Amino acid sequence: MTSRDTGDTAWVLDPILEIPHVRAAVLLTRDGLVSGYTEALSQPTAERTSAIISTVQGACRTAAAAFADSDDAQVRQVVIESDHGYILVAPTAHGTCVAAFGDPEVRLDLLAHRVHSQVARLGEKAMSAAPRGADGGSPA
Repeated sequence: MTSRDTGDTAWVLDPILEIPHVRAAVLLTRDGLVSGYTEALSQPTAERTSAIISTVQGACRTAAAAFADSDDAQVRQVVIESDHGYILVAPTAHGTCVAAFGDPEVRLDLLAHRVHSQVARLGEKAMSAAPRGADGGSPA
């Protein structure tokens, strides 16, 4: 396993790491809490990265809404290019985000495809989860 899990997240992040030149990935809640991260990151780095990605996502939603002159906008992905490589961030429909980092040689199209595939799989898994009752347990 190449992921350090706070839950059962290796199945989400490991396929992303199979792409050549991808160095790290993190699964986070939209409010910046780490749900899982890859071995290339320490826990403090994963936590700091998640907080930053959450802030970037919020800023991008606000900017998209402002440019569209709308009260709300859904961001599909954010790509950050630096001299160290690319960061690709994709939110899920159920309040989490997948972020991946690849060095400058990464094929961005492959990275985007894999991240979005994993986001779709996360959505399918969330939709197939059994509903919970008001007390957090199984419904009566």
